[in-house]
Amino acid sequence: MNKGLGITIAALLVGLPMQGVISEATMAQAVTEDRKVNADQLLNLGLQKYQVGQFEAALQGWQQALAVYRAIKDRQGEGKSLDNLGKAYESLGKYDEAIASHTKSLEIAKELGDRRSEAESLINLGVVYRSRGNYAQAIAYHEQGLAIAREIGDRRAEGSALGNLGMNYYAQGNYPKAIDYHEQRLVIAREINDRQGEGNAMGNLGNAYRAQGKFAKAIEYQEKRLAITRELKEVRGEGQALGFLGLVYRSLGDYPKSIEYYQQSLAIATKINDRLGKAKSLGYLGNVYYDLGDYPSAIKYHQSSLKAAQEIKDRRGEGKSLGYLGNAYEAQGKYDDAIKYYNSSLKIAREVKDIRGAGKTLSSLGSAYYHLGDYNQAITNHRSGLEIARSIKNRDGERIALSNLGLTFQKLDQPDLAIVFYKQSVNVSESIRQDIRKLDRDLQNSYLSNIEGSYRRLADLLLKQGRVMEALQILDLLKVQELEDYLKNVKGSDRSAQGVRLLAPEKAISDKLSSVSFDNSKEINSQLANQIQKLPKSEINKVPDYLQQIPQGTVLVYPLILSDRLEIILFSPNSLPISRTVQVSKEQLESLVSEFRAGLRDSSSEDYKEPAIALYKILIKPIEAELTQVKAQTILYAPDGTLRYIPLAALYDGQKWMAQRYQISNLIAYSLSDFSSKSKIMPNILAGAFGGKASEKKFGQQALPATITEVQAIANTFQNSVALIEDEFSRQATEAKFKDYNVLHFATHAEFNQGVPDNSFIIFGNGDKIGLSEIAAWQIPHVELIVLSACQTGEGKLGSGVEILGFGYQVQKAGAKTAIASLWSVDDVATQVLMKSFYQEFQKGNVSTTEALNKAQISLIRSSEFNHPKYWSAFFAIGNGL
Repeated sequence: MNKGLGITIAALLVGLPMQGVISEATMAQAVTEDRKVNADQLLNLGLQKYQVGQFEAALQGWQQALAVYRAIKDRQGEGKSLDNLGKAYESLGKYDEAIASHTKSLEIAKELGDRRSEAESLINLGVVYRSRGNYAQAIAYHEQGLAIAREIGDRRAEGSALGNLGMNYYAQGNYPKAIDYHEQRLVIAREINDRQGEGNAMGNLGNAYRAQGKFAKAIEYQEKRLAITRELKEVRGEGQALGFLGLVYRSLGDYPKSIEYYQQSLAIATKINDRLGKAKSLGYLGNVYYDLGDYPSAIKYHQSSLKAAQEIKDRRGEGKSLGYLGNAYEAQGKYDDAIKYYNSSLKIAREVKDIRGAGKTLSSLGSAYYHLGDYNQAITNHRSGLEIARSIKNRDGERIALSNLGLTFQKLDQPDLAIVFYKQSVNVSESIRQDIRKLDRDLQNSYLSNIEGSYRRLADLLLKQGRVMEALQILDLLKVQELEDYLKNVKGSDRSAQGVRLLAPEKAISDKLSSVSFDNSKEINSQLANQIQKLPKSEINKVPDYLQQIPQGTVLVYPLILSDRLEIILFSPNSLPISRTVQVSKEQLESLVSEFRAGLRDSSSEDYKEPAIALYKILIKPIEAELTQVKAQTILYAPDGTLRYIPLAALYDGQKWMAQRYQISNLIAYSLSDFSSKSKIMPNILAGAFGGKASEKKFGQQALPATITEVQAIANTFQNSVALIEDEFSRQATEAKFKDYNVLHFATHAEFNQGVPDNSFIIFGNGDKIGLSEIAAWQIPHVELIVLSACQTGEGKLGSGVEILGFGYQVQKAGAKTAIASLWSVDDVATQVLMKSFYQEFQKGNVSTTEALNKAQISLIRSSEFNHPKYWSAFFAIGNGL
């Protein structure tokens, strides 16, 4: 008899009726029941082991239970054991075994007509395929499970299927769809009072919002999940929630807080012997130290994570840790060590048939070989990574591999071939954006995988070959890419989705790129170059039709900052674009920008004049003759990088300010703009004032008493306009009135700071705030203009200025056409004067936003009190202010 039986036969005899001799059937039944109890105990014990990451122990227990269930011919118990075994195999990275177990369990469920177990097995099969990166198959299984759950009214299984579908779409980068499924799961969990399911849904929603860059929401949901786990005393879930909070703060760049949460998560996992949780927390810590550039600490934590994964035989986790170790060694320039770890990671990915993971690792191997100068191996590995990415429809992986191949061929001095690879990478990026996908974070670590870099390198190559129109298109798409990386919500347009045009010879070779190797690339590049040289220049620099809609007298100016020089592109209607090269390094230009900005912000200083003249010579002098030739009156300016922190209007030619020569509007991207002519509006204005008493603080900000006079004057000047003062100027009251006005004027503090979108915000008169990432949710399709008359940007060290670009985009996405903001905080009396002049011009009718702002600036230049550029040049229009 099985020594593990918890109940003996003698004990079973006690209490049995003594009416004659006990039959053999009765005794057999008693033994069978005894063994079933034993199997049930093994099943439950295995579950306890599984929940704390002891997968091998769980596996052994479930295998014993399976043997007992089969011996006593308990098909239902057999099916349950097989399903549990599948979970253990999946956690151990043994995906073939997991699929086999779940498939057998599914067969038994169908045989028994057990629809509930059938749904569960289908959902579990989907989990395995998701782990393998086969999302299409995973979704198919989850949808089958969902259909059965709904058919039999099993709300818990329905919620599980919806949650798993959400995780699949999250893994694919389709965050809006992921959020939709997790919200459905949340509703069900609340309906059936499934608090644990509610917490899991909130955690998954938090992850999706984090991926979208909506960090305030992400923190809110993760903290709710944390509260639920503590309420339920679900210690393992508490550790997971803490780890997810660490991920959010890592994304925010708050590394100390991130480390604090990771350490708490690690402490819980260690305390309850949750070895999987421990391995993950150690890996999280390794990643954050990698971000900090502390590679020795990153290596220490990843080695510990590796050891923990090996102890529980988590092959997938082991492979990830090896890959992260490779990243850390590569970052230190220890490429041979990196290659060793990458090869070990690749071996495991192939062993467990993690195709997506294999593709990532091949990309990393290509990067390491590139740095070693072994371009043959670099090309071989990147091509293999490209083939895998395409085979599993991993668009992020595809664009990374194409970009890396472009860089490698550029290094080999094969520019025409490099251009084709770069173009394809860019075009994949733009097609992805139409579905609001996001770059896989794991692929952002490598220098070679820098998407922004591929746009800049492609523009550089095109300009060197005189292909200016193509370069202009790339620079425009770069701005869209910068917005996407920053805001995570930039869908682009039909124009941007088209990407950059492939020339006929490039199209012809595109289908043969998979056969390009180190050995034949030189010959292919030469053939391609010869074919392109035979094309007419009008074909190479073909102008898109929608750019011809730009009015006469209006030009586009696009600077491109490169490490060794500045390139300036000028486009005017009915002509081909031109480019001019200025020999100024990126460091020299940034130094000049910082000096100029500092002088502009100090009204007691004249130090701005020298850099104002120097920057004029750099940015305008090279295209001055062309501006005169086309009779330019309005410049649509698309500044690059740190140039976004200074106003073009304040450049000085030695006699006049740019504001006195041209109307200027900052452009988000021409591919996102509508240049068709519009009828001028008669403003009806919703104006809000922060207020406060002079020299006092209000909600931690300097009071702005003159804003009250400013908005009252606006409201009194225009019919059907209203002023909200101080506490009346709340977020709720303001948003409730949007539909009734076509101009929003907020005389209040706003900050646009580098970093993540939530670092930038607008403050209302009662202390409410709205983050930059939230503005796009405003429903303001009838609003033509938003004015922020007391904001500032770029406090401290200057970044890329994408936060300024982001503000303009969010306003435009919400429905407004144009915004006016300021690059630094201006004296509120001077602002009142400028805004009074601006609205006086606006009141005349048939005056564009850009023209009204330009005339208001000129009026201050001519004044005696506010002629210093600090007061008038800070304000700029962004969007289509024509």
